Amino acid sequence: MSPQSSPASPATVPATRRPGPETEDDAADATNDGAALDSAAPDGAASPAATASAASAPRPVEGAPRSRARATRPDGRRGRRRRLVLLVGLAVLAVAASVGVLTWDNPMEVGSEGFWLIAQMRVETLVSVAVVAVAQGAATVAFQTATHNRILTPSIMGFESLYTAVQTGAVFLFGIAGATMVVGLPQFMLQAVLMVAFASALYGWLLSGRFSNLHLMLLVGVVIGGGLGSLSTFMQRLLTPSEFDVLTARMFGSIANAESAYLPYALPAVLVVAAVLWLRGRRLDVVALGADAATSLGLNHRREVMLILLMVSVLMAMSTSLVGPMTFLGFLAATLTYQLFDTPSHRLLLPAAGLVAYTILTVAYFLLRHVFYAQGAVTIIVELIGGGVFLIVLMRKGRL
Repeated sequence: MSPQSSPASPATVPATRRPGPETEDDAADATNDGAALDSAAPDGAASPAATASAASAPRPVEGAPRSRARATRPDGRRGRRRRLVLLVGLAVLAVAASVGVLTWDNPMEVGSEGFWLIAQMRVETLVSVAVVAVAQGAATVAFQTATHNRILTPSIMGFESLYTAVQTGAVFLFGIAGATMVVGLPQFMLQAVLMVAFASALYGWLLSGRFSNLHLMLLVGVVIGGGLGSLSTFMQRLLTPSEFDVLTARMFGSIANAESAYLPYALPAVLVVAAVLWLRGRRLDVVALGADAATSLGLNHRREVMLILLMVSVLMAMSTSLVGPMTFLGFLAATLTYQLFDTPSHRLLLPAAGLVAYTILTVAYFLLRHVFYAQGAVTIIVELIGGGVFLIVLMRKGRL
């Protein structure tokens, strides 16, 4: 018999490998696709998916453990349940701290007219805390989304430096009486309008026309803020000790600075702007993808960034005019929100950041007021912790 007609030895025949899925996840995907094809096949006919599945199904290996393929999704049921538990836990903690602020160390008998009168005065404090928390939390998350940087805060645009310059200039020009001249509803509205106008002019100048550069806008904001800070320091050195002492009380953010007459104007403004940001949360999700991706998806990225920054300026103007500068509260709330909830959805991040900021402020206010009896140190402690978190995040990230 010739060599051509002799049967091939098993050792000389190359082992042909049937095409099949590489992993169990691929097998699960193929099974799902086959189910869809089976539903489209006519009755009595052999399903193409069944034939393909039979040909491509991997043969079981003897002794191998059997396991079911599970498709893990980052936003699956377990993740949603965990976020819901976190939201409920934060809400319970915030309510408990709020009740403690209202009722703890109240000298009047529970249920009496004096008790409710004191509780009503403390409610105004909690409303001020809520306004500041929502404004700072939502503004910081939206600003970091617009700038694509989770280290920057809205204070980089010079809002707090402008507030300090206004307060210092009033005392510098009019003496101790100047400190009272910047207190009142007209002055509150004037400061807020001035901050929004300053930010709008900066955005319109550097985000349109021949510049159209977000990083240039941030650098100009840093330079202007530094210049206003230097001007304030120069004027403070020329004040008398008594004038400087009066001014110092206004330089630090404090819940005590909030006047009840400001709330009917600050509260609606913050709620409306925060609601608009939440309703545009899907657009914020697209902006977070970057300019190229957002443009390819049909979104006008430049216009959307300008709208976001304008709403951020309104929130920061209301917060700063109400209680004074609070540099790291928003950063602390936004950082904790990112770590706790771990989701790109701004419709969850925005309210969660406000809730985290409110919980931080109320718990700190309760502890320092009723446990350590250091009411004036609330914002100082919050800023100290926020600054420490900022340094930790900066050192871990290694860059701005």
